[in-house]
Amino acid sequence: MNFINYISIVAIPIVILIILLYGFFEKKNVFDLFLKGAKSGFNTTIKIFPTLVGIFLAIGALSSSGILDFIINILAPIFAIFKIPTEILPLAILRPISGSGSMAIATDIMSKYGADSFIGLIAATIMGSTETTLYTIAIYTSSVNIKKTRFVLIASLMADITGTVASVVIWRILSKSFS
Repeated sequence: MNFINYISIVAIPIVILIILLYGFFEKKNVFDLFLKGAKSGFNTTIKIFPTLVGIFLAIGALSSSGILDFIINILAPIFAIFKIPTEILPLAILRPISGSGSMAIATDIMSKYGADSFIGLIAATIMGSTETTLYTIAIYTSSVNIKKTRFVLIASLMADITGTVASVVIWRILSKSFS
């Protein structure tokens, strides 16, 4: 464990040193390149800022309006038919929309049911196997001025559904293997 702590302490300084040595041997002005990259990053941030504001506003409205609870009540019987635990339903719905919101739900699930419980393991796997799809699509497409995202959205949401279903199926198989 001490070795891992040591690696984590020296990782960033080593990366910085490698970058500086590479710049020195390639005869590049690393600081000027850093400033150019920072300026480009700042311009990108300004460009995508309206998109971020819109996403955060929509997430806030969705959370406080009660629509999420309404959707959960509608989908719960469908999840029950496929024997998917309804406790993960809020996480499965919110994960494509909000990373911080889904993290809060996953934390709540794990504190309520335990991190090593069947529900907790599914929640952890969903967090690792799905993406904040709407946020990612909005940021990436707005930063390069792509307007037609319909097919990207459909494919990405299908991948999120697949990740959620696969999480349940895999833990059902693994839980039978260990019992």
